[in-house]
Amino acid sequence: MEVEVSDLYEKLKDDLYRFARSIARHEQEANDLVQDAMIKSLSEPELRSLPEYKQRAWFFRVMKNRLIDDRRKEHRLTQWEDDFDFPVQQAGVSRLEMTELLRHLPPDLSDLIFKRYWIGLSSQEIGDQLSIPASTVRYKLHLAIKKLRKMVEEEK
Repeated sequence: MEVEVSDLYEKLKDDLYRFARSIARHEQEANDLVQDAMIKSLSEPELRSLPEYKQRAWFFRVMKNRLIDDRRKEHRLTQWEDDFDFPVQQAGVSRLEMTELLRHLPPDLSDLIFKRYWIGLSSQEIGDQLSIPASTVRYKLHLAIKKLRKMVEEEK
């Protein structure tokens, strides 16, 4: 069976990579699409009995659907993060005052705030840097913002 899967891969790989590169943003995303489609093909034993043109179409559809799912997920996360933003100007605090407030937060939380709002990294990018899930980054940002708002309110 593994020989059949490897034969299928060897037969279609040029077309699969060409298609993946045409729909992906970059080479790594294209490689991920092909890899995911190949993994999914392992659970589809009848795929190997189809004619080559139908096999190719199946892979193209799987890669396209995966890309659509990824983009929708990315869009939802970006929308959620935009709703979650804590612009310094709306807090009624200058950047200098905000820098001072950040000193009162634990170093890991002030680092997250700095990366998100000064550098402009997304929670996914921060999570990748710190080797933690993006959801953990968002949760910690939520805690940090809650503490900052409380400090701002206490100073008024």
